[in-house]
Amino acid sequence: MDYQSYKTIIEGLLFMAGEDGLNARQLADILQIDTDLSAELVYDLQCDLKREGRGVQITEVAGAYRMTTHQEHAPYFERMAYSPSRASLSQAALETLSIVAYKQPITRVDIEEIRGVKSDRAIQSLVSKDLIEEVGRAEAIGRPILYGTTKAFLDYFGLSALSALPEPADDLDEGTNMLFEKYDGRQMTFDELPPVPPIPSFPPEIAASDESEE
Repeated sequence: MDYQSYKTIIEGLLFMAGEDGLNARQLADILQIDTDLSAELVYDLQCDLKREGRGVQITEVAGAYRMTTHQEHAPYFERMAYSPSRASLSQAALETLSIVAYKQPITRVDIEEIRGVKSDRAIQSLVSKDLIEEVGRAEAIGRPILYGTTKAFLDYFGLSALSALPEPADDLDEGTNMLFEKYDGRQMTFDELPPVPPIPSFPPEIAASDESEE
């Protein structure tokens, strides 16, 4: 396989890995190449993205490479998040929200084990809408983030407290259906929710200081 093909594959792998990222050893194992070569390929890809003025960049966080956005583009991401056409919740987001509501505090990995699919985007969407938030770190390897619901969640679904949630049936079906029913017929807009902080990008000088979320 030629050098450029390796870089193309690495770009796809890092996109697929999301916030978890991949380190040089993991990339080397997947590509079946030497670790030094995988690190060299990542460096060349970083330079390519910068030279071509691409909308994403590769940053290293806790030893793992991630695809991230540029800090200077943050205002456009905020505008997208606040766009009415982007404001409604997807089925994936509602499913994720019901899991957090019933199982909180819960980590992303545990959410994904219940849903059976990756849930990065659904979690990010719910955080940006102030429906869930980071409530701590689990006492496990990597200290993964624990998520819980917010006051805005209670307000939106008309709940006085989490104890007002109905008892869920097996696999949280009843709880998920409850959220679907309450959400049906309404379109959530950001006018209904309190202001949220800007969506973070991860420039190298900030990303390098982040803790691992494994």
